[in-house]
Amino acid sequence: ILAVSSTGGLETYWSSVGRTAVCTTLAGSTAGLTTLFGRRVLAGHWNVLDVCNGLLGGFVAVTSGCAVVDPWAAVVCGFVAAWVLMGFNMLSLKLRVDDPLEAAQLHGGCGAWGVLFTGLFAKEDYVVEIYGKTGRPFGVLMGGGWGLFGAQVVEVLVIAGWVTVTMGPLFYVLHKLNLLRISRDDEMAGMDISSHGGYAYDHRIDNGDSPVNNYSEY
Repeated sequence: ILAVSSTGGLETYWSSVGRTAVCTTLAGSTAGLTTLFGRRVLAGHWNVLDVCNGLLGGFVAVTSGCAVVDPWAAVVCGFVAAWVLMGFNMLSLKLRVDDPLEAAQLHGGCGAWGVLFTGLFAKEDYVVEIYGKTGRPFGVLMGGGWGLFGAQVVEVLVIAGWVTVTMGPLFYVLHKLNLLRISRDDEMAGMDISSHGGYAYDHRIDNGDSPVNNYSEY
């Protein structure tokens, strides 16, 4: 099924799709590369997992505005998203936040930056093209005033407040009932062993003997 844009037919539709794809790719790629070299400078070594999360952080950040910003702005978005992710990761370690997947930092931090980014860089022509009407607010750095940026700030605050009010009590109750964390022994052994009775990965030595103990001293 071919969807036709209400504001300009096929030409406008495909222009929007192409811009969205390009901006998404540029933001993710920029964030991945920035994380690669940023972590090398900060930690002193290369880490492919950091690059994967950096790439995802760029995608998360640009999702809010990928259809209404220029490609150069998407590069800015990805660059900042990488440093937002690395900054929140360092903060979480300092605060001893138990989030090995970096989910809160990635989706929360980079997502919040992405919402604010749209309020800064959304271009008037693209906003009209996407929404089909003139007079809608656009990015403050594009000459659109503070209307859209203010709305984006309110959105971030409302989401943060809603999550705090709804999930805070839930996690508190789980903590009091000792349901929030597994035991230290189970954590050290791994959930694959303690809860599922097997290894997540079948690491074997060359002669085909039994799997290597993946929670040994090494």
